[in-house]
Amino acid sequence: MTTQDTVDSADNPHGAGPFIVTNRLILSIALPMTLGFLTTPLLGLVDTAVIGQMGKAELLAGLAVGAILFDLIFTTFNFLRAATTGLVAQAYGRGDRREEQAVFWRSLIIAVFAGVVLVALSPLLLSAGLWLMAPGPEVVAVTSTYFQYRILAGPAALASYAILGFVLGRGQGTTGLLLQTLINGINIVLSIYLGLHLGWGVMGVALATVTGEVVGAIVGVFIVLRRFDPAAAPGWAMVFERARLKLLFGLNRDIMIRSFVLLAAFTLMTRIGTSLGPVTLATNAVLMTIFLVAGYYLDGLANAAEQLTGRAIGAGFRPAFDTALKMTAIWALALAGATTLLFFVFGDALIDLLTTAQDVRSQAYVYLPWAALTALTGALAFLMDGVFIGATWSRDMRNMMLLAFAGYGAAVAMLVPAFGNHGLWAALNLFLLMRGLFLLVPVPKRAAQTFRSAQ
Repeated sequence: MTTQDTVDSADNPHGAGPFIVTNRLILSIALPMTLGFLTTPLLGLVDTAVIGQMGKAELLAGLAVGAILFDLIFTTFNFLRAATTGLVAQAYGRGDRREEQAVFWRSLIIAVFAGVVLVALSPLLLSAGLWLMAPGPEVVAVTSTYFQYRILAGPAALASYAILGFVLGRGQGTTGLLLQTLINGINIVLSIYLGLHLGWGVMGVALATVTGEVVGAIVGVFIVLRRFDPAAAPGWAMVFERARLKLLFGLNRDIMIRSFVLLAAFTLMTRIGTSLGPVTLATNAVLMTIFLVAGYYLDGLANAAEQLTGRAIGAGFRPAFDTALKMTAIWALALAGATTLLFFVFGDALIDLLTTAQDVRSQAYVYLPWAALTALTGALAFLMDGVFIGATWSRDMRNMMLLAFAGYGAAVAMLVPAFGNHGLWAALNLFLLMRGLFLLVPVPKRAAQTFRSAQ
């Protein structure tokens, strides 16, 4: 029997009950989401190219500072996507269509409300961001213009997180790809038209982002609502049920703390790199591209792990959980190993492509092996995040992240003074490895408890 037969059979309506995990099922989620994620750096390149055509350094600097501020703000709210995915996947596995819809409405309402609050607080957020980044006066003016327009996308951008979480929770990777491509595609086209053709510059690029996010959110809601069964529509009393809201807020809190700590780890690396000199800082920025490249497909596999493990828990079917964990781990480690090997072989050529500065190139060649290893040492961390999100074991994920960060801090304190930038990269690889291993260790015990309570 094929996976599709299993999913669509009369004994297994709407994804409920036991199901077979296959490579095809894993890739049907992971591959579209990887392709969707890859549209994001393309968007960044287009925005940079559009503003770069105007020949003013302060415009590029202002755009860069603004983009960093929004990365910080929206990364904070990534929990809206992750928590929604886990809860929807479990409801999907139980065949509880009413709860699927209720989770969607809870997450969407929270997302839109949070987005409105962001817009209301935007003057304070902008002031805090400019204080943190401390750019020059000309850059401040550009960043302020970009920020004041782009923040208007807040409600739509956060709504898209909830929408994406819902479709991923149902294993609809192709829909996720469609929405990501739509948002970024509109953004790219309008950035060129408004920013370059009409000459609106940074304001045009910001308005392109707002338009893409708004259209993406509207289309996403339309797609989701079209697939809802009116007979399973939850009442508002169920949507706002206290126990369910408490669970959602608890998941959101834990995932947000985990995201903050992860961001702090990379910020610490940047700060220490700064103290090692501008050439070393630039070298590390170039080499982190290697980690980011691997992160796109590892994120896609983590999405597959989220949906399949959550669905297995909802269905109360331990064999699917174990198989999903094993097969996604094999995919992740195999692809990460291949990536590490490719960077060892072709890394010098990639460095030459990313920078023309000879002093940066020379240093990057030296530290390339450390950067190449990040794909392999980080593979398990990405995957385990997906498993713990799907299983809604958010407290364990939060605690293991804090423990790994403590180990990272200790490694930095011991290795950097002794080995400089080699020590910094060694500490980063240890941090990634610790994250994965610390999460892997409690999985058998937590899975046994979870499936026992589901019986």
